[in-house]
Amino acid sequence: MLDGVCENHTAALVDPYIGVDAHGTERGIDFIEPEMVAEAVARLDALGHQCHFHAIGDRAVRSALDAVERARIENGWGGPIHHIAHLQVVDPADVPRFAQLRVAANCQPLWACNEPAMTELTVPFLGTERASRQYPFGSLRRAGALLAMGSDWPVSTGDVMDQVSVAIRRRPLGDEQVDILGPEERLTLHQALGAFTIGSATVNGSARRRGRIRVGNVADLAVLGRDPFSIADPAGITVTATMASGEFVYEREERR
Repeated sequence: MLDGVCENHTAALVDPYIGVDAHGTERGIDFIEPEMVAEAVARLDALGHQCHFHAIGDRAVRSALDAVERARIENGWGGPIHHIAHLQVVDPADVPRFAQLRVAANCQPLWACNEPAMTELTVPFLGTERASRQYPFGSLRRAGALLAMGSDWPVSTGDVMDQVSVAIRRRPLGDEQVDILGPEERLTLHQALGAFTIGSATVNGSARRRGRIRVGNVADLAVLGRDPFSIADPAGITVTATMASGEFVYEREERR
């Protein structure tokens, strides 16, 4: 847990928040000193342990990447795929490092839109330029990063298709009037679904047998009530059945 959140100015930033007099913490808070992070990650990596970092601000993201870089240099480049979660603000200079260091971008797309917590509590204190490049899903993918998406439930919804909707639209659910947050950071439907399936399976170390529908893989499947590729917005698509290891573990009444 490397930093806090932007809304209360505890996310660790490279440059100060705008208009915040925080008595020496105008750039947020490092919950763990970067040198300690680097030492711990190098030791954990050497033992084969995967590291998961909470990093909201760009300084926290950089601290995590620096720690992994040190681990790669000391222990070799074949260690675990570490992952950094949330990634609200990422310095553009650090975007290519995800692919270079084999660090997965663990993203929660529901937050990547101009809803009140963003427009009232975040954008005014980040400034227009920095705010426009929040949650840089598109940039990370174009730079070759592995995207793995999840919900961070119960902080946000566990509904995958609602999250996919925001990932591809970058607008609040059901709202087409609000300005798009970073249009260049939108994903395609195929890319977003890939992040929730093979991306997450890769981070979980199970990509050889899960995350793709193919002969020989474990049949962990969700059956949707509608083809998401047939409509503009997949929000609200329901799951009608769930299969785990080839066995149905959930079916809606109308399917029985």
